[in-house]
Amino acid sequence: MLKFLKTIYRILIVPYAIVLLYFMFLGFGREVMSINIVRLTPLVSTIQFVENSLFLKDILINIIGNFLMFLPFGFLAWISPRFYDFKTLIHSFLFVLIIVEALQYVTRLGVFDIDDIILNSIGMSLGFFLMIFLERILVAKH
Repeated sequence: MLKFLKTIYRILIVPYAIVLLYFMFLGFGREVMSINIVRLTPLVSTIQFVENSLFLKDILINIIGNFLMFLPFGFLAWISPRFYDFKTLIHSFLFVLIIVEALQYVTRLGVFDIDDIILNSIGMSLGFFLMIFLERILVAKH
């Protein structure tokens, strides 16, 4: 079963990453902003979003969505064993994520937001620990 899951993951992760990049730059009706925006104070934009949202559903979609959308990247060890080392994985993930956030800033198709980096990293980390948990369960069954 584990071998099957790893194969499916290897097939789907690249198209998934491409779709995610599409949504980060072009989806949700994004248009080029008139100014570049950088938000470097942790949790400020998330707290403002929560305070200004009228519906709990919007809050949950935004915050939990940031976790869940990046959860699959916690399984990258299934592609490269070097990512079984969490420190290597988080450093590589942060490097790529900072580049993506910087590209959003440069293209003005988004905002460089430290909260996105924090929430996305939490999601990836949850994915990593979920992967370890799944492997232990599936290996123990054999």
